[in-house]
Amino acid sequence: RPLPKPDGRRHAALPRVVSRQAQFHEQLNTFMQALWMLLGAFFFAAMGVCVKFGSAYFNSAELVFYRGVVGFVFLGLMARHQNISLRTQYPWMHVTRAAIGVTSLSAWFYAIAKLPLATAMTLNYMSSVWVAAFIVGGSLLHWNPKKKQNPLTQGPLALTVLAGFAGVIMVLRPSMAQDQIFAGLVGLMSGLVAAFAYMQVMALGRVGEPETRTVFFFAIGTTLAGLVGMGFAGVSAWDWGHAVWLIPVGLFASLGQLCLTRAYSQGATLVVANLQYSGIVFSALFGLFLFEDDIPLVGWLGMALIIISGMTATLLRARTAPKAPAEEH
Repeated sequence: RPLPKPDGRRHAALPRVVSRQAQFHEQLNTFMQALWMLLGAFFFAAMGVCVKFGSAYFNSAELVFYRGVVGFVFLGLMARHQNISLRTQYPWMHVTRAAIGVTSLSAWFYAIAKLPLATAMTLNYMSSVWVAAFIVGGSLLHWNPKKKQNPLTQGPLALTVLAGFAGVIMVLRPSMAQDQIFAGLVGLMSGLVAAFAYMQVMALGRVGEPETRTVFFFAIGTTLAGLVGMGFAGVSAWDWGHAVWLIPVGLFASLGQLCLTRAYSQGATLVVANLQYSGIVFSALFGLFLFEDDIPLVGWLGMALIIISGMTATLLRARTAPKAPAEEH
C-alpha cells in the first residue's frame, strides 16, 4: 500500500518501527550496564575487606593516603587514555567536593575498622536516604499555604526517609557495645557527609565537569588529607607482610569507580542504579566467611530495611533528577 503524500494539513505520524536487532542491542546494553554495576559493587566491597584487614596494622589516615595515591595514578592514566583534560575552570568547587568527600571517606574507614563490614557498608549507603531527607526538608521549607501547595507532595519520600532511619535504629540497637555505638554514629555520619558530596558532584556535572576529572581531584584531596592526618596520627611501623593490604585499597576503589563510570555511560536506569546496593550483599558474605561477623537477626532486618529505603528513595528521586550522576563510595 503506497504512503499518502503530505498535502500541507496535519496528519498522523507514522509508527516507529524498531527492528529485532535494535531491541537486542538495547537489551544487551542494559545487561552490560547491570554487569558493570555489579562488578563495581563487588570491587567496593573488596576494598572494604582490605581496609578491614589493613586497619589492624595502619591508622585511618594511612589508609586514606594510600587510597588517594593509587587513585591519583590510576585516574591520571585513565584521563589520558580518554583524552580528558585535567584543567578546570572551577577549582574551588573541586576543593569543596574533595574536602567533603575526604571527611566522609575517613569516617567510613574508621567505621569499617570498628564495625562488622556489612554494618559499616550499610550505614555509608544511607547517603541516598539522606539526599531524600534533604529534598523533603527543602519542600517543607518552601511550602507556602497561600499558594495552595499540597504539603503531602513528598509524602512517599518522607515515609522512605522514616523507614531508613528505623533501619538505622535496628542496626544501632541498644544492645550494641559502647565502642561500636560510637563507631556506628561515625558510620552514619559518613553517609550524611557522602550525601553532601553527592550533591556537590551533581553541581559539578551541571557546569560540565567530566566525572573522571572530578574523581581525579578527589584523589588529590584524599592524598593530601591523608598526609596531614599522618602528621597528627603518626606513621605505623612498616612491614611488607602487612603493607600488602595498602595498594589493593586504592586499586579496588579505582576499579570500582571505573565500573561505575562504564555502568552509567549509556544513561542511568533505575535497575542499574539500584544494583549498587548489591555491595551490601557482597560485604555481608565477606563478613560472614572472612571475619565471622556476628550480627543478630534485628541487625540483618535493619540492613534490609535500609536497602529497601535506599532503592525506593532512588526511584522517587529519579523523578526530580533523572540525569543524576553515580553515587561514589
